[in-house]
Amino acid sequence: MEKEKILIVIPTLNERENIPRLIKSVLALGLDLDIMFIDDNSTDGTAEFIKSCPEYGKQLFLIERPGKLGLGTAYVDGFLWGLAKEYKYFFEMDGDMSHSPEYVPGMLQYLKRSNAGCVVGSRYVNGVSVINWPLLRLIISYFANVYVKLILNMPVIDSTSGFVVYDRDALSSIPLQRVLSNGYSFQIEMKFRLYKKHTRIIEFPIIFYERVSGRSKLSKKVTLEAFFKVVFIKLLSLLSLTWNLK
Repeated sequence: MEKEKILIVIPTLNERENIPRLIKSVLALGLDLDIMFIDDNSTDGTAEFIKSCPEYGKQLFLIERPGKLGLGTAYVDGFLWGLAKEYKYFFEMDGDMSHSPEYVPGMLQYLKRSNAGCVVGSRYVNGVSVINWPLLRLIISYFANVYVKLILNMPVIDSTSGFVVYDRDALSSIPLQRVLSNGYSFQIEMKFRLYKKHTRIIEFPIIFYERVSGRSKLSKKVTLEAFFKVVFIKLLSLLSLTWNLK
């Protein structure tokens, strides 16, 4: 395995319409990278398409799971696979093209130059950079990040962002099997765990694009889970329950 090898981890659930363009855009970057898809039993042929690609088994890899097991466990499965394969850098991205692959080289170089453990693709570090979101969703997202910063006191503006790159040392410092969150609060918890370990987290400005094809997996249940999970994580921290946070 190359010392500087990159793994991009992408959970999928019925993303057949978006995956061909995503694969083409990522591989066109010309970087020494592989993509690991974690598919939760998509019914639209997502996994079948990935396995039909000529790059499958070379630069494209797939973990097939029996059902909808959650975003958090999907990333954990992908990260654990990559750590065992000795990749150096780990990206997490959405499978719907809302995270443009064009930012991957810039985020990676920013990570290397800054000696940080984690770079967050931030929608809010330079004002608001979101395209085609309804106003209500934008307001909820923005103030969710304000809420997280108020409760957890992390120096991160876009703590809910799912476009992230980790250095291997930073990622391996987290006991992934102990991560508490399985929905979108996974993004918050991962950053908080790094923050508690005094890992440097920096933000890289991106433009977030609302998906064109397919359906969003965000629901009221997932939103509420994230709201209460933030308080739970804070309580664990205050009670010094280090068996959960370290």
